[in-house]
Amino acid sequence: MIDLGALQSLRAIDEHGSVVAAADALGFTPSAVSQQVKRLEKQAGVELLERVGRGVLLTGAGRRLVDDGARLLADLERVEADLHAYSRTVAGHVRLACFSTAMRGLAAPTTRRLLDAHPDLRVTLSEEEPWDGVDLVARGRVEVAVAHAWGDVALAVPEHVVATELGRDPAHAIVRRDHPLAGRGSVTAADLANEDWVATPPGTICRQWLERMHDGTGRRPRIAHQSREFECHLALVSAGLGTALVPRLGRAPLGDDLVALGVTDPAPTRTVTVLHRRTLAGSPAVAAVVDELRRSWAAAA
Repeated sequence: MIDLGALQSLRAIDEHGSVVAAADALGFTPSAVSQQVKRLEKQAGVELLERVGRGVLLTGAGRRLVDDGARLLADLERVEADLHAYSRTVAGHVRLACFSTAMRGLAAPTTRRLLDAHPDLRVTLSEEEPWDGVDLVARGRVEVAVAHAWGDVALAVPEHVVATELGRDPAHAIVRRDHPLAGRGSVTAADLANEDWVATPPGTICRQWLERMHDGTGRRPRIAHQSREFECHLALVSAGLGTALVPRLGRAPLGDDLVALGVTDPAPTRTVTVLHRRTLAGSPAVAAVVDELRRSWAAAA
């Protein structure tokens, strides 16, 4: 009979390209993963891996086993979730992936309350870009992810993943209190066309939205400084080095030196979504995480 634990190790090797990387992802030692694969090869009666340079690749038989075995692992996940639902037990290990501001504004308070309420539950957090969070849920690498999509650009969510909208998170233009626009409640993208911007790096979703916001102005945003962290953006704006577009969720207090301005035409708003696989729909642990994320969202809104 095929060892499903060993099958999970083989799938991890396929995803990560080496035994060492798979072991790191699974929380095992490389020796343990190698032994599992050898046991699986003995059970199957065929070689499942071949060495290529310093890495390994699946043989044809290994590829067939991983592809067909994905259904077995999904069925096992569904059985485990239904068993926990029957016993109404909030227990086990839930891996939660979040983008950075959701980590601060949602995941931190959510996880604290979950651990206090359910001593048999373990939650592991990781910071991931939204598209990576979707992919990690889809491939079984995490149980739950919080992702976002800006404006009218929807997230691409596979059929076997459930997406539940938490709400909408606006971004504000952050300026110093002595800025000429600081006294206005809101501004348009055209009002901001001549600003020096503090922005996230090229390729990030927030940078893409800043560029899209300028489409109607006939200009590209003039980027003065780059940083991945919005707290750094606030520090740079406070120092008089530019203007920043910062989402409300997870935003640090502005203090007396900074002002948040609403932006219109277009309004920079992102939709925040929580995702999990359909096979986990009956899991009390996943349900508890999703429900607590909703409560955290309501408190932060």
